[in-house]
Amino acid sequence: MALTTDASCQSNFATLTLCFMSNKPTPNASYSLTLRIRIHNQPGKLGAITTAIGLAGGDIEGIDIVSVGKDFLIRDITVNAASEKHDEEILAALADIDGVEVINVSDRTFLMHLGGKIEVTSKMQLKTRSDLSMAYTPGVARVCEAIAKDPEKVFNLTIKKNTVAVISDGTAVLGLGDIGPAAAMPVMEGKAQLFKEFGGVDAFPICLNTKDPHEIVQTIKNISVAFGGINLEDISAPRCFEIEERLKEELDIPVFHDDQHGTAVVVLAALINALKIVGKKMEDVKVVVNGVGAAGVACSKIVMAAGVKNIVGCDQTGAIYEGRIENMNWVKDWYARNTNPLKEKGTIHDVIEKADVFFGLSAPGVITVEDLGKMAKDPIVFAMANPVPEIMPEDAAGHVAVMATGRSDYPNQINNVLCFPGIFRGALNCRASRINEAMKLAAAEAIAGIIGDDELHPDYIIPSVFDRRVGEAVAAKVEEAAYSTGVARRERATSDSEF
Repeated sequence: MALTTDASCQSNFATLTLCFMSNKPTPNASYSLTLRIRIHNQPGKLGAITTAIGLAGGDIEGIDIVSVGKDFLIRDITVNAASEKHDEEILAALADIDGVEVINVSDRTFLMHLGGKIEVTSKMQLKTRSDLSMAYTPGVARVCEAIAKDPEKVFNLTIKKNTVAVISDGTAVLGLGDIGPAAAMPVMEGKAQLFKEFGGVDAFPICLNTKDPHEIVQTIKNISVAFGGINLEDISAPRCFEIEERLKEELDIPVFHDDQHGTAVVVLAALINALKIVGKKMEDVKVVVNGVGAAGVACSKIVMAAGVKNIVGCDQTGAIYEGRIENMNWVKDWYARNTNPLKEKGTIHDVIEKADVFFGLSAPGVITVEDLGKMAKDPIVFAMANPVPEIMPEDAAGHVAVMATGRSDYPNQINNVLCFPGIFRGALNCRASRINEAMKLAAAEAIAGIIGDDELHPDYIIPSVFDRRVGEAVAAKVEEAAYSTGVARRERATSDSEF
């Protein structure tokens, strides 16, 4: 979640910055506990509890009375911590207080996931025999026959019109890596929630128990009948490129790999506004990308489509250039042929010299303050490794003109939720056959355009994920681009009631 620029958020950011600079943990809701505590009814006991939690670095979110006995009280105290270890430290601090007993500990994040985070509900109630006869047999047969005669009616007469499959094989989950399809399910469920909340799109998580690209493609093709779009998620590179390309060619519905293109769209939106702040143009800047995986390649492609001419990518071996032999694959071969026009060589510390922009999609601590000093005047740094970026904002402060990360506890969070709900909303609205480059560029322009020129600030180049204007603006621009590029299959005047 991106931080907004109101006074309370600025105050929160200052507090968080102090916590990081003093090496204290930063509490957040991800490690939130509800502690049920039996307290001997004596003056000062509650104060001792809150003091102990505070000294342990916990952030108390709420205190509630559960019950009162003759000589005791039972209270629920909700506390935000910074990690599982920090949770244990808070509990240990309470164990040292006489007359205080922790009788139950509830991890609020796990409680949220009990039984899963989504469900299927009916759009209408079945109260009478008439209702049942229309929704199911015998009335449903007429609808089936209509679709059999005219397959295009499946878009209007089934959930296909507004449903997306969120599909993963669990090989590249968040910062967790290859944890398997079952462990990936909570992430895919969360993705489905975001589709509904921010785009009004019904989405369903599907995790596949195979890593074979051919099996994945074939399975998705076989189930695609029920869906109006396919969102690929957390599939490792370079397999993800092959899977996406094949599906785009073999399916007639939009296929979107969010790790690639969602990240790229939001990065471009942020870059559009960052360049306005420093007064530079796309065609004039040198961009250095560290991490040439799925997201790194997609970010490179989209900024090149937006006008960037000089872009240099680095992996663990160093700069990628035409003719390099070490640690290459077919994706990096393409990258070498289409980037690095000056054939720069060396490590990230070498090629970052005179760079106007740095994109980090790699690992913690990759660049240093010394590297920032080598960059061009007013450097722009998007350090997106999560949870620990390539360089911490505290270290970069004073050395960069604009800083963005992938974290929610700093300004300018590069968050894909700004992109994918609106992109699919627009694509589904016009029954687009694909999501093309023009639609992605339009989405980036829409996101960037939410922030007016008079609002732009180094700490506010990206709107909040809770800004409801974003999804609507993205959907409208994407739909417009789909019509202008000929991939929209629905006539603008078509009514939903026309069968």
